[in-house]
Amino acid sequence: MVSREQKRAAVLHEKLQLLRSITKSHALSESSIIVDASKYIQELKHKVERLNQDITTTPPQSNSNNTSWPQIEVETLEKGFLVNVYSERSCPGLLVSILEVIEDLGLNVIEARVSCTDTFSLQAFGGENEENEEAIINAQVVTKAVFEAIKSWRESN
Repeated sequence: MVSREQKRAAVLHEKLQLLRSITKSHALSESSIIVDASKYIQELKHKVERLNQDITTTPPQSNSNNTSWPQIEVETLEKGFLVNVYSERSCPGLLVSILEVIEDLGLNVIEARVSCTDTFSLQAFGGENEENEEAIINAQVVTKAVFEAIKSWRESN
């Protein structure tokens, strides 16, 4: 019975030392090692959040040499679409034009991130409207519709 408890204690000690080395902790007590590990996990979470923010604010790459036109990327997801639009300059009114076209396609915008200060950046996740079952909408249809919205917005400005 004692040997089983000793083995458990040895395994626990070994795992705590491994945790201590991974987190670069200098703590000696078990509770301090766990507290340091918790802080380390929080730091990692903050780093991931910052990296995700950097990724979402980095403009999508385009093959187009004309940087004055907004860049469009549409990705088909399992249950909807991810629409990315980026322009190097602010585009007042463009957001409304794009959202109207997405609505006209029978798509619902479920979540969107928008920045319109110095640059224009839109990342929108949309799903198909249940009422619009007969229409087949693919990424090319969405891309063309967004492109037409940008074109008509540009002509009106």
